[in-house]
Amino acid sequence: MKVTVVGAGNVGATCADVLAYKEIANEIVLVDIREGFAEGKALDIWQKAPIDLYDSRTIGSTNDYAKTANSDIVVITSGLPRKPGMTRDDLIATNAEIVTGVTKNIVAHSPNAIIIVVSNPLDVMTYAAHITCKLPRTRVMGMAGILDTARYRAFLAEALNVSPKDIHAMILGGHGDTMVPLPRYTTVGGIPVTELIDATTLDAIVKRTINGGGELVKLMGTSAWYAPGSAAAQMVEAIAKDQRRVLPVCINLEGEYGIKDCYLGVPVILGKNGVEKVIELQLNDAERSLLETSRKHVKDVMEAFDKMRK
Repeated sequence: MKVTVVGAGNVGATCADVLAYKEIANEIVLVDIREGFAEGKALDIWQKAPIDLYDSRTIGSTNDYAKTANSDIVVITSGLPRKPGMTRDDLIATNAEIVTGVTKNIVAHSPNAIIIVVSNPLDVMTYAAHITCKLPRTRVMGMAGILDTARYRAFLAEALNVSPKDIHAMILGGHGDTMVPLPRYTTVGGIPVTELIDATTLDAIVKRTINGGGELVKLMGTSAWYAPGSAAAQMVEAIAKDQRRVLPVCINLEGEYGIKDCYLGVPVILGKNGVEKVIELQLNDAERSLLETSRKHVKDVMEAFDKMRK
């Protein structure tokens, strides 16, 4: 199993480190445009293999995609991170050019790869990668729902003073202010969360989840990396090990939820072929309304990207 991570910054390096530590791939290639940067990160990760006891080899490359040839899975983290005062949508012009260029290089050397996009704004960057590579939608997806769901679960675990391991939840829609947390599908040890927490506290947690990325940007002056990198690694693991995990990922919808030609986060079964199946939840009217609001926002950003391409 060979996995390439494009972008050796905080998110990409964290993803590569998790992949190596968990021995998810035999070979992990880190690629970056900065001279020696990916090589240094890869060497650092390899040098702790005797300490953490893993055999995965990490290799760095300065913009040499020949080293990525025949990758089974590729994670794209390239792009500028958010700074205070910036929205994810502010990044569209610069990061779209980066992601498009990376995708062309990837498919030239690994035409059979499954592509996972992490770059922001996530939904439209997944769109950019998909129309560039022209692969089936099942092999091009974005990482957002796992991160958003993890934040939601972490906040709930803190409020309830329970283990986050016992909390299961689902979030739909775009990665940003219009994401759609689903308390109705949230359980703690199988118990509906609404039986364990009052509505006011739950609503506050939902709002904090929606603003989770912005909260970290304000605190650190840049985007998060531990949770996003680990979330991307979880997707790689589900595919590499054919786990058939039910996870929320961003994918082009083809009629599911009554939506076509829009890239949104929905639950899927993730296995060796990528997205094995899109799961369509039975949403109530309020949830459908929120999802439609999210769809409109993502579609607006997609159309803005289309205008830039002309």
